[in-house]
Amino acid sequence: VQLQASGGGLVQAGGSLRLSCVASGGTFRNKAIAWFRQAPGKEREFVSVVSMSRRTYYADSVQGRFTMSIDRAKSTVYLQMDSLKPEDTAVYLCATGNTIHSALKDVQGYSQWGQGTQVTVSS
Repeated sequence: VQLQASGGGLVQAGGSLRLSCVASGGTFRNKAIAWFRQAPGKEREFVSVVSMSRRTYYADSVQGRFTMSIDRAKSTVYLQMDSLKPEDTAVYLCATGNTIHSALKDVQGYSQWGQGTQVTVSS
């Protein structure tokens, strides 16, 4: 499966963006699907995930501000980002794999990655 992320852009602090990640050549069926982000000079970090058991988890830093959803008919996953902060600035990437529960928040838990979309939040 190939992943294509889109929806990034420049937004002021307090604003909102919705990211999309479309799967082609396959689906998210029976796979975990996650969002990660990577800021310049920093390691890639977990943002949110829908596990194979269809439970959703968020990083503490985005809990209550970001909402992840899946449209399985369209093989598309969304990340609604509200109340954005300058520290949310990063390249956002979607990833999928047969990820076990203990690895849901680990970069190494995912076998396929999209190319990323840039999110910039100005203060």
